[in-house]
Amino acid sequence: MTKFTIFGNKYRMGSYIILTRVGAPSRVAFGRFRKGEFLTIPEGSYLYIGSALGTSKNGASLAARVLRHATRSDDRAPHSIRVGLLKILKNEGIATENTTAPPAKKVRWHIDYLLDLPQAEISHILLIRSPIRLENQLSELLESIEESSLLAPRLGAQDTRNSTHILRISDEKSILKLLAQKIPGMIAE
Repeated sequence: MTKFTIFGNKYRMGSYIILTRVGAPSRVAFGRFRKGEFLTIPEGSYLYIGSALGTSKNGASLAARVLRHATRSDDRAPHSIRVGLLKILKNEGIATENTTAPPAKKVRWHIDYLLDLPQAEISHILLIRSPIRLENQLSELLESIEESSLLAPRLGAQDTRNSTHILRISDEKSILKLLAQKIPGMIAE
């Protein structure tokens, strides 16, 4: 199965969706979310909706963000997808020749807590090269389908009012198919 899907071709910024497989049940406190309450994370598939619409030091904010997500904190091994990711990002012009993956990351966002689990592995990254803020639109779409469910309202989206950006999913293949149908219309210029 393809590990990367890319929409658009003009920008080094945009939105992204990271699909992750958690291989064993876990309990996770997502930082200060719900005052540090531990949530049960069943074994299964999850997705995270994010964006990188600014500029980075090397002018490739989308590349820098997803490479960061594919990195774990401290001396933990990165996600296996990271090596191929850097190559794809450079080949597609999303990253510059100077773009590198960080050696480690500081756990900062809700998704970092999930991706830092040793039993979590990124299975697919979907990149949307567009300056349009799409997180809420993607969240509304994905929350409305039967193949997704909430772990907790607003998880992964504390900067929004009515959105959740970390979802549990039951069928990765059908979600990727739905997104392939819907995203081109979202970014039409």
